[in-house]
Order: sequence, then C-alpha cells, then structure tokens
Amino acid sequence: MQQRVLVEMATFSSTHCPSYSYSSSIKGGQNQHFAFSSSFLRLSVPAKAKFFLQSQTSSYQSAVLMQDVTSSEEWDEKACFDINENESTVSITVVGASGDLAKKKIFPALFALYYEDCLPKHFTVYGYARSKMTDAELRNMVSKTLTCRIDKRENCGEKMDQFLKRCFYHSGQYDSEENFAQLDKKLKEHEGGRVSNRLFYLSIPPNIFIDAVKCASLSASSGNGWTRVIVEKPFGRDSESSAALTKALKQYLAEDQIFRIDHYLGKELVENLSVLRFSNLIFEPLWSRQYIRNVQLIFSEDFGTEGRGGYFDHYGIIRDIMQNHLLQILALFAMETPVSLDAEDIRNEKVKVLRSMRPLQLDDVVIGQYKSHTKGGISYPAYTDDNTVPKDSLTPTFAAAALFIDNARWDGVPFLMKAGKALHNKRAEIRVQFRHVPGNLYNRNFGTDLDRATNELVIRVQPDEAIYLKINNKVPGLGMRLDRSNLNLHYAARYSKEIPDAYERLLLDAIEGERRLFIRSDELDAAWALFTPVLKELEEKKIIPEYYPYGSRGPVGAHYLAARYNVRWGDLGVDQ
Repeated sequence: MQQRVLVEMATFSSTHCPSYSYSSSIKGGQNQHFAFSSSFLRLSVPAKAKFFLQSQTSSYQSAVLMQDVTSSEEWDEKACFDINENESTVSITVVGASGDLAKKKIFPALFALYYEDCLPKHFTVYGYARSKMTDAELRNMVSKTLTCRIDKRENCGEKMDQFLKRCFYHSGQYDSEENFAQLDKKLKEHEGGRVSNRLFYLSIPPNIFIDAVKCASLSASSGNGWTRVIVEKPFGRDSESSAALTKALKQYLAEDQIFRIDHYLGKELVENLSVLRFSNLIFEPLWSRQYIRNVQLIFSEDFGTEGRGGYFDHYGIIRDIMQNHLLQILALFAMETPVSLDAEDIRNEKVKVLRSMRPLQLDDVVIGQYKSHTKGGISYPAYTDDNTVPKDSLTPTFAAAALFIDNARWDGVPFLMKAGKALHNKRAEIRVQFRHVPGNLYNRNFGTDLDRATNELVIRVQPDEAIYLKINNKVPGLGMRLDRSNLNLHYAARYSKEIPDAYERLLLDAIEGERRLFIRSDELDAAWALFTPVLKELEEKKIIPEYYPYGSRGPVGAHYLAARYNVRWGDLGVDQ
C-alpha cells in the first residue's frame, strides 16, 4: 500500500508536460513531512498513520510505525483507505487573489500550465482575499487575462471553460484562523478524500505575510500530503528585518515548505546559464579571471513608477532589483560546478559565491533619480511628480555598483551592476567582456581603441531573448579590413515555440517540489549581508542622488564608476 501511494504521489502530473523529473522532487521533499503543524497533532492515530505511510520514511521507521498502529483499536484499513485515497490532488490557493499580480501573472500562468497538460488530473484553484466576490465574479475577472499559446490555439475556448470551472473564491481576513478554517472545509469538499497537497501563493504585502502563514498553517494545512507556501519578495528591507521574517515564518513552516520566489530565476535565458556553461566545453575553460576582464549585469526599464511610487519609495531600486534579481543571476553565473543538478547542490554553490563577495562599499555605488524631461513635444514627469511619492524623496530610481568575488576563480574581476527606471530602453542582459588578445597581430587595424577588438558574450534575458558572441572577422575583399560580427542565437528565429512566462516554470516547480530556482534562507542572509551596510549608510547620510532626464542613459556617475575599473558599459553601442 505504501508503495502504491508513493507511486501515485510521484506521478500526479501529466506525462505530457515537458517538466522536470520527479526523482528530484521526491528527494527534495522528503523532509517536508516532519514539519508538523498543529493540524497534524490533532489528527487521530489512523490519520497520522496514513500521513507517515505517504511519507518517504526509511523501512525501519515504517516497520516500527506499523507495529504501533496495528496494535491500536482505532486501526481499520478499510476505513482509512477508501477508493480515492490511492489518488492525490493539488489545491492551489492564491492569497490576495484580487490584486494585480494575481490577475496579471498567477492565474494566467496556472491556466498556461493547464493548457499544456502540466497540472495533475485532480486540482482546484481557490482565490482568497478580503474583497467580497462570488465564484462567478472571480471567473469573470480571471477570464479577462487568460491567453492561449501562440503556436497551439486549438480548443482554446473549451480549455478556458474547463479551467475556470476549477476556480473558486473564498472571502476572508488574512489574520483570521476561522476564515482559513472555512477555506479548509471547502478545500476538503473538492479534495474528496484524496491525498491532499496544498500550495498557498502569498500575493499580498509583506507586512501581512506572517498573519496569513500562521492562519494557513494552523487551520488549512494538509492532513495527509504536503503543504507549501510561495512567498513573494521583498524578503525584508535589510539583514535584521529579513532575519526576523524568516524566524517568524519558521514558527509555522519548515524551511523546505517555504518557496521564496524570484521570478527572474524562472526566465528562460537565466535557466540556460548553467547549460551554456557546463555542457559546452568551449566556455568552461574560459570562465575565470584568466580570460574574463569584467562581467556586467544590466537591467533597465523605459518607464517610471507610474502610480506604484508608494511601494517603490519604501524600497528603492537597490532593494527592488539589485539585491535579489541581479545578485541571484550573478551567483548562478559565478558558481563552481555543482556536484549534481539537485536543488541543494546548486544552492550550496550559490551560497559559496555570495559568502566570498566583499561587502559593498559606498565608493563603489552610484545612485540616481529621474527628473522631468520633454522630448518630441511630450513631457515626461519626474519621480517626485508621482502623487504617491514624497516631494523631498531621496529614494534612488537608478543605481550602479561594482562588486568583487574574493576567490581563486574571480579574484580581481569587477562585476558591474546597473539598474534603473525611466531609461532610454527596456532590457535585461548579462555581458561578459573577455581580455584583450596579447600581442594581437591586428591591433593596427583597430587603432588605439582596444575595446573594439575585445570578444564579448551577451546573454539577453529580455526582451527578444538571444545569446550572441562578438568576434573579429575579415570583411570580404582584396584589402585587410576587419569587422566585428555576431555569432547569434536568436531565440525567436531558432525556436518556433513561444517561451513560457517565468511564473509558469516557478509554479510548476513549486507543485513538483523542485527547489533549485527558489531562494534558501542562508542565501538570503548572505545576500543581505552584502547590501545592508551600504543601504544604511545611504539613508543615514542622506546621500543625494544624481538627477538624470527621463528617457536618458542614466547618471554620468555610472560611467565614471566603470572607468575607474577600466571598463566601458557594453550597452552604450548599438548591437547589430
């Protein structure tokens, strides 16, 4: 019986979905069942027995447990294992279902997974929020944001109807155990006696995370399957608040129940980083200080806060983008080869990178804030023109920083980050600039600008995903004229299939128990340790940001910072 239940739990997702192997999800989730909530402690002896039988305990533990249980008068195999208990179901609760993130990203991602046959046979989606809403009203709201894959539109309307029939709504307070107990009752009705696996997505402000987690854990945890919680950033404002948040979460959840989501880690090109490096012999030998001159991580948006200034002003661009998105990409880029592709092995290597980094110094940071600008007859507002932003705000909307990894592979190589809003374009990319060719025979063809002769590997995360390598090439003809060309893998041209949204990948991973793209608590501690000192110094000294026009390339100070390390920002030229 134990084997049958485990097999069913391991294969609940459709085999048609091109997802990860379940071997890793089972391994990664094996400690889940020892994180007992109070709901587990209230279970009867037979129910506890079923819980352990569905866990991956050792044969010795199973044998001892069976001996104890079979001696109980409460044990009744027929009563405890009805026909549905050989099946499993997943209940996905979107907490904060009426918010923008839920409407624009989470529900569409869940539908995309359903459309691609990636969700299990039995699943239910519940929206939970304070707003009063009926099931029909939720379905109407959700239906407005659903789309089908560009390359596979058949039966789109039918699929939408089927998905929406599995969507329900429950109104309740985030700090009410009673309301979550009512949700628990509704979930059980849909679960129908099956092994219940429950995923809670916290699409709510961070100040109510703990209340929601407490109530969900005490009143709506699964009694016989797994319970997992996806937590959206920000994970605190500094080391102290982040540690306090983690400590509070761990009062009600085990570490392997907490899935800290950074949607940038679900981007296709970020996922491809380790493939590019570890499965291509030509790159791995070059991936060190011996051949790489600098690495640049660039994030820019061509729009401002646009009404989100209230949230943004509390955090700023460093906390919003650099401390999480860009630092996580840096750790994946710079890590040593992991022992395996297991989540813990990968995350162990990322933590080593973060712990090898120097804490960021104020001298290595440039901050800016966009000001109003008129271009083409159109007037663009300043950051402080946003009604939700204080007029005297010094919150940076742009930041550039130079970071260093003090280990044998990367010693002395500057890792330059820059991120900003209201810039001249929208992009996210990694640029790897290689060293100059020593004794280059063709230097005279490039003149005094050696950077023109430097090879550069560019990984464009968004938009228009691509990987290209800049090489020097002879222009056809009788003369010796050199040109800089791109060896280009343009995703849209190479692959006809639409690239999935990052939330689709991460939601699927959370359902499967695959943790490698989620952030572990010690990763979070190490990341905050790098940025907290400089963030406090910026705020305590009230450093005034350098103002830059809306739609420009950002503050001039960013160029001086790069020049200090003999680096030129790679996005200044136009890539063909």
